[in-house]
Amino acid sequence: MKIHFVRESANSKTGKIPVTYSQRGTCPPSCPHYRSDCYAEDYFTRMVWDKVPQRGGTLSALCKSIAKLPDGQLWRFNVAGDLPGFRENLDKNALRQIVTANMGKRGFTYTHKHGRNVIKAAKEATAKGFVINLSADDAGHADRLARHGLPVVCIVPMDTPAKSATPEGREIRVCPAQLRDTTCDACELCSRPARAVIVGFRAHGGRAKIADKRARKVIPIASAKC
Repeated sequence: MKIHFVRESANSKTGKIPVTYSQRGTCPPSCPHYRSDCYAEDYFTRMVWDKVPQRGGTLSALCKSIAKLPDGQLWRFNVAGDLPGFRENLDKNALRQIVTANMGKRGFTYTHKHGRNVIKAAKEATAKGFVINLSADDAGHADRLARHGLPVVCIVPMDTPAKSATPEGREIRVCPAQLRDTTCDACELCSRPARAVIVGFRAHGGRAKIADKRARKVIPIASAKC
């Protein structure tokens, strides 16, 4: 597995924090966006992602880079790609090494791998400071994933208001970077392990209409009462 580590991101959404890109093979085919409407298939992100096999380094090199980050440093594991492990599988040993390297730092990431073993490992990692958000494909799916007690994000339709709610009444808050000029570096919402709100990402990217259609499986998304 190759992982491309970028010490200072040039991505306008993340801000100038360290980020990584993992090889495509880490993505689970069960993800409905797999090789379809995934935002990472957009031109500029895809260009970087496609070069991970050539530019990327080893897990050991990644962990050394993470360990060298200043204490308290916010960083994002995977602008593109998923947790270590081929397709649906999780490489628990690799994840443990990343979690250990992250001690004292504030790494966060997202995963479309939802197997029982992944949930268990994600809980352990999050408890140790490496925050793993479970990625949902609509508001109803977000409800189901939220029952695991981990932070959740989900795709929402393009016209979703800033605050809305899932069918079970959980608050969905649209990613602040889609509402105003801000970055992950300034927002930090997805890095908060105990947050009650679900972060909603309005369908975006070159194939946003396809993602938007998937997100509308739960209609309507209720306006939040808060």
